[in-house]
Amino acid sequence: MLNLTTVAPWLQKQGIYGPVTATLDWCELNHQFSPYVAEMANTLSNLFTVGLAVCGYREVMKEGLPQRYGAGYMGVALVGIGSFFFHATLLFEAQLADELPMIYVGSMSLFLLFDNQPGFGLHKTRTRVLIALLALFDVLFTWSYMINRNPVYHQIIFASLVISTALRITYILQHTDAAHRIPDKKKLAIANFFTTGAILFALGFGVWNLDNIFCHTLTRWKVAVGWPVAFLLEGHSWWHVLTGLGTYYMFIGIQCKTLCTKDDPKNYTVQTSYGLPHVRRTSNDRDR
Repeated sequence: MLNLTTVAPWLQKQGIYGPVTATLDWCELNHQFSPYVAEMANTLSNLFTVGLAVCGYREVMKEGLPQRYGAGYMGVALVGIGSFFFHATLLFEAQLADELPMIYVGSMSLFLLFDNQPGFGLHKTRTRVLIALLALFDVLFTWSYMINRNPVYHQIIFASLVISTALRITYILQHTDAAHRIPDKKKLAIANFFTTGAILFALGFGVWNLDNIFCHTLTRWKVAVGWPVAFLLEGHSWWHVLTGLGTYYMFIGIQCKTLCTKDDPKNYTVQTSYGLPHVRRTSNDRDR
């Protein structure tokens, strides 16, 4: 854990939640502004992720897309809400509410990509087996993480899920029947959405690590420039913003890919609204 009491001890205060029980504490002075919120910027920055997830969910409902996509967006919202309470309290229970949904959403993304037979019902054997494997994986990880509370273990599993998702998308777009049915323009769009998301993730990861490495220097800069300008130097908050946006773009790519695989690619398109891409039904599909 990072100890900032030597940099600005007059700003580091005690909160109402007692000692920090989380296995991680970030480069933001604790309870500087409120006894109820341990890390103000790291807490409030999660609202951006929740807002993106709600926006995506509303589009799924508006377009009448399969419910699995709405569940995916609600999973992303749950990550943001869990992270909100984690950074507000720095309690281990709240840390689990942040980190476990990250794994659940990552594994669900793989389920969406492997469930590639036509149709969106749950009656197919392949779909039911995949759901069973998904549930088994999530339960086993939850059990193992409760025993081995090493955040590096969580980070490795999460990174493995993201990499596996990227490899699965690449495989589908190049080596399956869907590669021949999906028009090149849509395949390029899917690849671009996922690539954009991956770049945002990598950028966020880089900022997060710089925040850890140069924490004491950054804290001195924050004290020097003062607040609220100093909020812009909270690297982990930028991780929330960048990975929230990266997750949104990757999930748009997953939506587009799986809809085009399990249905006619002509029935779906991607349009931009309020600066964000959204999967929409085409007029042909609406008329069916």
